[in-house]
Amino acid sequence: MTRFVDNLKKMPGISHLAAINLLDTEGNVVATIENKAGSQGSLAVFNHLAQTYGAITPDAARKGLELYAEHTEDARANPGKHPNIDRLFKLVEENRTLRIKHVFAV
Repeated sequence: MTRFVDNLKKMPGISHLAAINLLDTEGNVVATIENKAGSQGSLAVFNHLAQTYGAITPDAARKGLELYAEHTEDARANPGKHPNIDRLFKLVEENRTLRIKHVFAV
């Protein structure tokens, strides 16, 4: 099984990003993933998914769950421990899409 750390090495860099805002269908910011310790892996995953799929669609969310690798099972067993993974589960379950707005670093 591929590990999360190995998957991260294959993704585009995120040093140019300060954050990613996740937007609902009305354009409201429902979450922000910042470029800071503890959330950089999620920033990389969501950035990669946005570049690949154009938004965080249910298909993108499924791929994201694969990319999180061992953390996906931990999130399934411990709801609330990994909020960004929980968000992907919810998008798949509800068949919803979130748009992405990049916040670039200055």
